[in-house]
Amino acid sequence: MGEVKLLGTWSSAYSYRVIWALKLKGIPYEYIEQDLSNKSPLLLQSNPVHKKIPVLIHGGSPIAESVIILQYIEDKWPQNPLLPSDPYEKAVARFWVKFADEKGLSIVKVFRSSGEEQEKARQESLEMLEIIEEHAPGLGQKKFFGGDKIGMVDLAFGLLAHWMGAIEEVAEVKIMEAGKFPRLEAWMKNFKEDPVIKENLPEFKDILAFMKRRRETLLASK
Repeated sequence: MGEVKLLGTWSSAYSYRVIWALKLKGIPYEYIEQDLSNKSPLLLQSNPVHKKIPVLIHGGSPIAESVIILQYIEDKWPQNPLLPSDPYEKAVARFWVKFADEKGLSIVKVFRSSGEEQEKARQESLEMLEIIEEHAPGLGQKKFFGGDKIGMVDLAFGLLAHWMGAIEEVAEVKIMEAGKFPRLEAWMKNFKEDPVIKENLPEFKDILAFMKRRRETLLASK
């Protein structure tokens, strides 16, 4: 099969996308924690373009960017599929994975900003949640986006399930208003209760403490 290594950080939702996929597929791997304030030669060598995590190294060959890595894992190890077999349903799933990857950045902007910039990011985040609540396939009808088993779309939206609450608390803003997104709230509960996800989540209190320190540093540098 070739040796599998994952370069990531314990606090990154993007690293966990890959961790969850490997766990769901039953792929053994070596996890190598990275210090982004002092990037390792291995990380710089493996991702010389962006110099970011996560990076999957399979048989010595590196793959960067979490969504690209998810697709590689799906193609390389087809067992326990993360995408539907039907071409149309697969295309729809890929659309929502792309949506999660692009629009999810608005939530990150809430964390990294303040004042008018933060309010703009909060509004963009609300619009994103409204679109998901109204249009995401399967939401409210099944346990997960693609049905009764976790798929790639669920992994892509993992940021919402665990990290968004910490961002709200640290940034002192409310994005996920109680009762406004019932289908999304039900999905978040189902996602976090899945055994594979539950066993591979960072402690909320640790994420909260990390984000508080990180936000203070970010705002002080502006």
